[in-house]
Amino acid sequence: MLDKKATDALILQVAPLTSVADYLVISSADSDRQASAIADHIDGVLSRSGVKPFGVEGRWSSQWVLMDYGDVIVHIFRQDVREHYALERLWADAKRIAIPGQLPAPQPAVVPRPVKRKKAPSKTKA
Repeated sequence: MLDKKATDALILQVAPLTSVADYLVISSADSDRQASAIADHIDGVLSRSGVKPFGVEGRWSSQWVLMDYGDVIVHIFRQDVREHYALERLWADAKRIAIPGQLPAPQPAVVPRPVKRKKAPSKTKA
């Protein structure tokens, strides 16, 4: 996957959250053609190991390719489509699994919100 320049690759362990799969693999591609090349590469590598997908969806449009390997489901998105569907937010409670050889994605800095102070009541003369 990374051999074909997939970007923002991510593995989510979803087993405690759903019975559909144990892991989701999510990555991005810069174009439809690249998404298709990534899917072909994954299929080729796993097929040589004797692993065949139960199903593949979206290979011809390649904006979002879904490859179902049973316990592992692979999603390859064109970047703008990935941002639209935001599976990472949908599975925010899932544990992220480190990918060997890939630097961890930078986490956005947490910026504290300013605290609004209440005004003290003004003293009035009677």
